[in-house]
Amino acid sequence: MFVHHHRRIDQRRSSRSAILQLVSAAAIATSVMLAGGGAAAQQEAGPADGPSDGPRLNQPGKDVQWVPTPPALVEKMLDMAGVTPKDRLVDLGSGDGVLVIAAARRGVRSRGIEYDRGLVDYSRRQAAEAGVDHLTRFVRGDIFKSDFSDATVVTTFLLPSMNLRLRPTLLAMKPGTRIVANTFAIGDWQPDESAAIEPCERWCTALMWIVPARVGGTWITPKGDLILTQRFQHFSGTLGRDPIENGKLRGETISFTAGAAHYTGRVDGDRMRVSAVVDGEAIEWTARPRPPR
Repeated sequence: MFVHHHRRIDQRRSSRSAILQLVSAAAIATSVMLAGGGAAAQQEAGPADGPSDGPRLNQPGKDVQWVPTPPALVEKMLDMAGVTPKDRLVDLGSGDGVLVIAAARRGVRSRGIEYDRGLVDYSRRQAAEAGVDHLTRFVRGDIFKSDFSDATVVTTFLLPSMNLRLRPTLLAMKPGTRIVANTFAIGDWQPDESAAIEPCERWCTALMWIVPARVGGTWITPKGDLILTQRFQHFSGTLGRDPIENGKLRGETISFTAGAAHYTGRVDGDRMRVSAVVDGEAIEWTARPRPPR
């Protein structure tokens, strides 16, 4: 069964500059103001309540119009997140609900947050027709004011400016949470994974970020102080007198090189456990944050 994942396109002048950073001038000339999600209208155009029979291609609204996401990209986004029935998915600006419904078909408890009341009603009917209404929940709400901190997977098709506005909220989520976006980046936070579908004309790329554990600061270790400066999933610093190289986080998983040792391990709140092999001998230690003075 083919589905269409419809999202809004912000037509405000301020959004054009953000889009220019991501697509070529030629594409802009042919498609004009193409971009992201349902939340664009809720913040910039005020209340929006479209027809409850679902959006139409390029359906005009106050400052917005509608476009579909390729059905294959909906599935690619879910594949990339590796969703399982143990997950809790939230789609921000859920449009006509197809991503939420597609996740529910995989047994995932899923929620859509959408500002347009008509689309919320439409999504509920579609979920019921698909036989997954027991796994889905659609709510009318403002994505910038809604609490979705319990989600293990967050999906978006929003303007870059909106993704950037959401970034502090996303980074504050539990380490290991997967954020999957259609096409548009989250500022200079580089994705951990990306993939494109082919053949495809536009809206062809899925991007995934994994919320990193927070490790910046000074940690007490048997090897001396571990002093780290973190930038999203990357970090640098020193372990004793040795500089840190290739510091990387993937959720709670940590890896780095210091001196002759390449360490791998896990960060669990205020405890870091790592191991390495040095000169054929396995070593392992635990670090804790140095208390503030």
